[in-house]
This record gives sequence, structure tokens and C-alpha cells, in this order.
Amino acid sequence: MLKMNMIVTVSELNRSARQLLEQNFPLMWIAGEISNLTRAASGHWYFSLKDESASVRCVMFRQKNQLLDWVPLEGMQVEARALVTLYEARGDFQLGIEALRKSGQGAAFEAFLRLKEKLGKAGLFDPERKQAIPSFPKRIGIITSRRAAALHDILKTLERRMPSIPVVIYPAAVQGQDAAEQVASAIAEAARHGVCDTLILARGGGSIEDISAFNSEIVARAVADCPIPIVCGVGHETDFTIADFVADRRAPTPTGAAELASPNREDLVRRLSILHGRLHRMIGHAIESRMQHVDHLARRVVHPREKMNHQHLHLRHLALRLNASSSRQFEQRLWRLGHLAQRISRPDLASRRVRTEDAGRELRDGILGYFRDFREKLQNLEAHLGHLNPQSVLARGYSMVQNEAGGIISDAGRVAVGEKIRITFGKGSATAEVLSGLP
Repeated sequence: MLKMNMIVTVSELNRSARQLLEQNFPLMWIAGEISNLTRAASGHWYFSLKDESASVRCVMFRQKNQLLDWVPLEGMQVEARALVTLYEARGDFQLGIEALRKSGQGAAFEAFLRLKEKLGKAGLFDPERKQAIPSFPKRIGIITSRRAAALHDILKTLERRMPSIPVVIYPAAVQGQDAAEQVASAIAEAARHGVCDTLILARGGGSIEDISAFNSEIVARAVADCPIPIVCGVGHETDFTIADFVADRRAPTPTGAAELASPNREDLVRRLSILHGRLHRMIGHAIESRMQHVDHLARRVVHPREKMNHQHLHLRHLALRLNASSSRQFEQRLWRLGHLAQRISRPDLASRRVRTEDAGRELRDGILGYFRDFREKLQNLEAHLGHLNPQSVLARGYSMVQNEAGGIISDAGRVAVGEKIRITFGKGSATAEVLSGLP
């Protein structure tokens, strides 16, 4: 406290005046009109509040104004919760704004906050209870007034984005005394109807009194109980209602609600075009891979004639080995007989002759049986080889067509009109000229 006849500095005087003001004026609500609004680069707001006969400077610091969900404008009637103070550096009397609301919204805003807290504790705002909005709805329901401009905006947006989606309108008053009951009833009717898989709850902007129906508990409960996903688009981007918090998705405007509820036809066409191009490239790569595989298999294919020649050579080799083996076994047995004959020292030549003759007969029978089995096996191989012989196939009436280079022609599409071809029959062959061809 300053004393009489004290000499003080300007800083001390302003500090004492600030302390005196802050101690004697409690935090209070002040009504007035915004003028000279300035938003500094620091984020702080500077403006004046005025009425018919006076004005006062105000400052609202960034950490305070960031809490607002709306933007004040020049000439707007507001109510400010402020602390009376003094800016010491310049000695300016001013108000430090703690909170700001649109004029006339005091009681309504307090009721809004109370209801929001109540429904939040009841779990109506929990993310876990919110439903996903269908990406491709079969039918969209709109809950709003038939005379509302928002309805025209929604229908125009849906027609632009996806005109093939049917629309069902559930009319309800969105402003007035019984608006809340009508909106809740329309939501319940849409749920009973059950033909829509997405609902849009919408109306245009207005004051807090105008959108009061969407801040009512009856509408909030109806939205929460609705089994159909709801997109809420009420008011302007800065307007938040209780219905916004309860709805499955909140849109800043009715037009935004229509965009959230419907797919964009142009985006789908563009995406389909991208997928079509990708599929076309994948099919091309698959065909090229299969063509390479076919070429690889073609290089491994052996002509039947070459295969038969190879089998014939192998059969001759086996016959030579068989003959050599038979001769060797015969010589070995003859040698053994001679060796046994030389070992005969007893005069019992008659019995030995009989044994020798018996052994000779057994040897002859064994050799003859061996050759008989080999002849049958050879005949079987020859018969099997005959089935693989193209000449046998030609003898049954078929023919083999070759080009001038000797290549086999199995596809009419591989010959050209006027090309000379060679036709091999069961007996003999002929040269012919192609007069016509099939595609």
C-alpha cells in the first residue's frame, strides 16, 4: 500500500494499481461486442469489448484460446469470463480473458456441458460401441427436414459421388419445440424399417438454440440405441453437438456427412483402372512364362523315328550279348564234358557213356529251352516295337505330312496356301501343293 507523500516510480505505481484491481474485482462474466480483433503471430488474441457507451481492451492468451471449438469474429456478441487487470508496461487497463462463449449461450452451454458429462459417464461416447460405416452401402437413409437446405446439399453430393445408391428420407423437424422428439422418432422409424445400412443425421448451421434438438438427451439415446451406423453432420465445422459425440462418425457439415457415407465413383473407377492394368500385366507375364515352358518342353521332345532307332540299336546290342553268352556257356559245358571224359579211368565205359549221353541230352534240352525262351522274348519285343513303328500306323490308313525341310506338320495353321508338302502313306509317298488352309 502506498503512503501519502511517498515518491514512487511509474513501475511501482502500475504494479500497485494492478494488484489493487486483481484483488478487488473477482473473476466475472462480461458481455459485449468484439471489435478491433487482432491475432498475433504468437497465437495470442487482442481485441476490445464494447457496448453502446464504453469499451475495454482485452487479451486472450494462446493457451486459453486454443480451448475454443469456434472462432470469434469482428462484431460478434460474446460473453467473456475475465479477470480485471492492468498491463504494467503501458499502464493500460484491460481484461485477461479466461473463457469465451457466444452471447446468450451461458445457460444453454452449461446445460450442454452437464449433459455431455452425464452421457460420457454412461459410456455413450466410448469408441468401443461405435460401428463402422459401410464402405459400399446398399441404401442410405437421411434424417432431416424436407425444407432444410442441408437436404438439398446431401442429395446433390450423393448424386455426384454415387448416383446408383437409393436414398430414403425420414422427415423430422430439426428446429422448434418438438424437434428433439421428431428426430428421435425418425431414428427409431429408420431402425424399425431396416432397409438402410447407413443413416445421415443432418441440419444446417445456426445458434445454439437453433441446434438445441441435437443437444438433447432423447436424441442422444436414440442415436446410441440405433443398430444402423449413423453419420452426424449438424451445423458448421466449428459446431459440436451431443449427437456428434454419440454418433458413429462426425462430419463437419451435411455435405461432409454425405461424403463420409458414400463411396466416390471416380475414385472407384480410377482404382479399377489401376487394378485392370496390374491384372493385364500379370496375365502377360504368366503367358510369357508358359510360352517359355512350352519351348523348353519342345526341345526335349524326341521324334518317334529316332526313339525307334535307338531302341532297335539297343535290341541288337542285347541280341549280340545273348548270342555271345550262349556260345560261351556252350563252350564251357563242352570243355567240362571233355575234362570229365579225360578223368574217366575205370573201364566202366558203358555206364559213363550212358551218363554222358544223359548229360548231353540235358545240355541240349537246356540250350534249346534257353533259345526257345529267348526267341519268345525277342518276338514279344519285336511285336512291341511294331506297335511303335510309324509305318504300322500308316498301314492302318493314316498319313504323315511334312514340309519341304522334313519337319512334321500337325497344325493346319502352320501351312500357307501354295506351299509344297510331302505326304507319306502306308506304302509310298507323294508331293502335294496346299490350295487352301484353315485359320
